[in-house]
Amino acid sequence: MSDEQLQQLVEQISLDVFYKPFIHQAIFNKRLRTTGGRYKLSNHYIEINPLVVQLYDEDELVGIIKHELCHYHLHLEGKGYKHGDTDFKKLLRQTNSPRHCKPLAERRTKSTVVHHYRCTACGCNYQRRRRMDCRKYRCGKCAGKIVKVV
Repeated sequence: MSDEQLQQLVEQISLDVFYKPFIHQAIFNKRLRTTGGRYKLSNHYIEINPLVVQLYDEDELVGIIKHELCHYHLHLEGKGYKHGDTDFKKLLRQTNSPRHCKPLAERRTKSTVVHHYRCTACGCNYQRRRRMDCRKYRCGKCAGKIVKVV
């Protein structure tokens, strides 16, 4: 799908669903990573992540466009266009627009490497995901010296 086809689709959805024209520009933005689309307040552009077209069907794309058009029309009307605003939530329900898009990027899992530390005085064990400088910290129970366990 090209930018011109996207522009036509956004204009058509705006007229069919919102009964208002979309008079600004809609483009694909490949720099978007985790979101399906974005409405830019500064120039009123709607940017769509091209991964949506590659990974999902047209229904997902239409849903993202409707979501961004909710931001667009409310902002131009001077109403609450942010996610937490009542006007925005109400328009999402009226237009049957999704609140969130399907995931586009793999979520990073938490580190499984665990560092083991022990107090030399009381023997209290500590496990941390991140390394810590044993010279800076003391035991929370007895204020004894902490050493890294192999």
